Parts: sequence; C-alpha cells; structure tokens
Amino acid sequence: MKRLSQALMIIGLICIAVFGYQYMAHEKAQKQSLEQAQKRINEGISKNGLDSDIIFNPYEFKAEHGEAFATLEIPKLGKTLPIVEGTDAESLRQGVGHLANSVYPGQNEQIVLSGHRDTVFREFNKIEIGDQYKVETPYGTYTYEIRETEIVPEDDTSVIRKMGEEALVVTTCYPFDYVGSAPNRFVTYAYPVENEEE
Repeated sequence: MKRLSQALMIIGLICIAVFGYQYMAHEKAQKQSLEQAQKRINEGISKNGLDSDIIFNPYEFKAEHGEAFATLEIPKLGKTLPIVEGTDAESLRQGVGHLANSVYPGQNEQIVLSGHRDTVFREFNKIEIGDQYKVETPYGTYTYEIRETEIVPEDDTSVIRKMGEEALVVTTCYPFDYVGSAPNRFVTYAYPVENEEE
C-alpha cells in the first residue's frame, strides 16, 4: 500500500511537471508572437504614417502562414493577444489563429479567429454580448462589438460562411471547464463599431 501511494505521488508530480513545462512553453511562444506582431504593426505604421503619401489598401494585405501579424485586444479581460496566420496546432500554440480562407479586417466579409480555451482564451466564460474586440493591424485599427453568441458542435462548419458584411467571428472550445477535447465550440459574432484606419 505504501509503494502504491508513493507511485501515485510520483505520477502526480510528473503530471504537474509536464503541465508546468507546457504552460511555460505556451507563454513563451505567445510572448514571442506578440513581439513579432507588434513589430509588424509598427513597420506598417511607419510605412503608412501620417507623413507618408502611401495609403495602404486593406485588400492588398496578406500574411504568411505562421506569421504573427496583428493583435487582438479584449478590454473585458484586460488582454492583448497575438494573431497568427493559420489554425493548425503550431499556430494555435503561438496565439490566436486566423483562418487562412477568411478575410482580414477592413475587407468587408467574415474574419474568423480561433484559440484554445485553456491558453489564450482563459476566462472567456466572462465574455458577454456588448463586449468589444479591438484588432490592430499594420494598416489600421478596427473595433468590433459582440452582438450574438452561440454554442455549436465541434464539427459544425456552418459557422464559416459568406456573411455579406464585415463580421469578426471568434471561436473557442466549449464547455470552458471541460477536461480533454471539448465536444462543442463557443462562437461570438462581433460587428464593426468604429474604423480608426481613416
């Protein structure tokens, strides 16, 4: 019995160590991505600043896969997160993923962002209708207000669609406190309230 309790204690300590390592690795990757995104934004601001004759057209913008190119600020949660091109496992490890076949802010269609509920979107259970997102890009800053939320099965792809207007769709796994691979997705639909680009 004593050996069993010692073995369980060792297993528990190993699990805590593995979790701690993964947590620190995620935090480090997100910090690096945030720095990369801020650098890209600053380069865009200096290139297209007020003293420049160049006006950057949002429709010309394109990010490379795996590149941190923008930030997502969630005032309700006091967070500013890097947005990384792609929604594969490596991109989501670095920050909030931008679905590659969706558009970018200012392109007047559906923008899709996704992130893990236990990393970038911790505390997402506090998000409510009326809360805002602010997306800062190399060519301007865009503010969106959440008007609708829904919960859908994880394999429901109807969320990704042409909407005929600019909409920021942000998704994460649900339930928020679920252990393991969650069966559903929590989806927020936010619409422009201010365009600070002009």
